[in-house]
Amino acid sequence: MTTSATESKTKPVPPQSVPVLAADLDAGLRRLKLAAIRRTAPEVLLTAKTQRWTPEEVLRTLVETELAARDASNIVNRLKAAGFPVTKTLESFDIKASSIKPKVFDYLSSLEWIRTQQNLAIIGPAGTGKSHTLIGLGIAAIHAGHKVRYFTAADLIETLYRGLADNTVGKSIESLLRVDLIILDELGFAPLDDTGTQLLFRLVAGAYERRSLAIGSHWPFEQWGRFLPEQTTAVSILDRLLHHATVVITAGDSYRMKDAKHHKEDT
Repeated sequence: MTTSATESKTKPVPPQSVPVLAADLDAGLRRLKLAAIRRTAPEVLLTAKTQRWTPEEVLRTLVETELAARDASNIVNRLKAAGFPVTKTLESFDIKASSIKPKVFDYLSSLEWIRTQQNLAIIGPAGTGKSHTLIGLGIAAIHAGHKVRYFTAADLIETLYRGLADNTVGKSIESLLRVDLIILDELGFAPLDDTGTQLLFRLVAGAYERRSLAIGSHWPFEQWGRFLPEQTTAVSILDRLLHHATVVITAGDSYRMKDAKHHKEDT
């Protein structure tokens, strides 16, 4: 009794055990540090044989697998290096409850301002989404291939003070300027002394038209003298910071206070 071609195609293919990669290939891939290819090659080669892939299809699959694995690893490493205190994403930001205009939020989310070395300043009361927006933009930038560092103003000045103590502050600033975006949050929560103001100026001046700065502060610009003691330096910082910048003013009640009130009413 003969079997038709259609019937033979519909018959299940018996499972095949995945062969072990030849020792010399395994050693070569290990030496070349192609971990993803080394891990997936046996299964890919078996599939290629079963489905009669062309050599180009095999090569493309292996290369894409390695690239995807390295991209994922790079993202993990860049997220760790960024130093975010928490994970906040743009997707989880409630734009409807925010005073940030949707068109502005969409522009910031495009990350075009980072690609063109422009700055961002978000000014407004506590709890109005400044930190969430800054961290969300930082995480989005990392997923887009950028390098990011996050600091509170206090942590940044402390880092630069340590460099000043051992005469490495210049190297510290140059190291920071190797990233594409520096996020400086909570600027103005504590006043800076003259030395701290000068250190902040050195960073802002070094980043000017070279790297993007994103800052968050609850103080309007005309009141920055409250935490920057030297007027001339304060003006110089603002001049460089705002020359190529998007300024976002947030308003409204604190999200955290709203949540606390909501929970209290529910109990």
